[in-house]
Amino acid sequence: MKPETRPVCMVTGAASGIGAATALRFARAGYAVAIGNFDASTRESAQAVAGACRDAGTDTLIFDADVGSDADCRAAVDSVTTRFGRLDALVNCAGTTKVIAHDAFDQLDADEFERVYRVNTIGLYQMTRAAAPLLRETATDTRSTSVVNISSLAALNGTGSSLAYAASKGAVNTMTLSLARSLAPRVRVNAIAPGMVHDGLLLRALDATRYAAVIDRMTTNAPLKRVSLPVEIADIACFLCTAPAITGQVIAAENGLLLNNG
Repeated sequence: MKPETRPVCMVTGAASGIGAATALRFARAGYAVAIGNFDASTRESAQAVAGACRDAGTDTLIFDADVGSDADCRAAVDSVTTRFGRLDALVNCAGTTKVIAHDAFDQLDADEFERVYRVNTIGLYQMTRAAAPLLRETATDTRSTSVVNISSLAALNGTGSSLAYAASKGAVNTMTLSLARSLAPRVRVNAIAPGMVHDGLLLRALDATRYAAVIDRMTTNAPLKRVSLPVEIADIACFLCTAPAITGQVIAAENGLLLNNG
């Protein structure tokens, strides 16, 4: 197949939430989009996202990848290479959690730590490592390519759905700095740390009543008296992929919640 002439963005965890919004945002910005699907349970949602991206006038590819599997990550990048022949942006949105109170030490065991780290931290690393050669190859002497990692407010203030989740996202922030050094100058690496986001990960981790209570509490506590929308995080990701002077940064997008820590 003839190499794609327009830029290409690869989004993990793109069947719902921030990932779905990110795929559509890049499609509307003129990118061809590779849409990451976790397993058969999310396939229909991934196909709907792909349809919306095609309606926006772009080409799409759905890749199936459990990012915790290195073989899946490498196969996903191979499919992008075969289909498009280039990669301008990778947005690591895939994530998992289980709601466990931070002081419920007996409920958080090593198996849960390993499960969360496998996706949120190791999976992010493996996908970036797999994509790095194609990102470097696509970059030019005058135009870098980009990786954006979706972190969390939990990484900045030690809160969130569980201690394991907060720790995994803290590791993402540190890894973002290391990768930014390692992949420079051809590839830039940044992270976004959202606070509460409508239709985000917690929607799949809580029942409707508990989820509504969290939304209400976060809205009340935020100085801006709101929670974010997935498209707002997607807008930041798209900006970071077109900002040639920004690398190694963690951008907090939390409606002022960090101000409450003072």
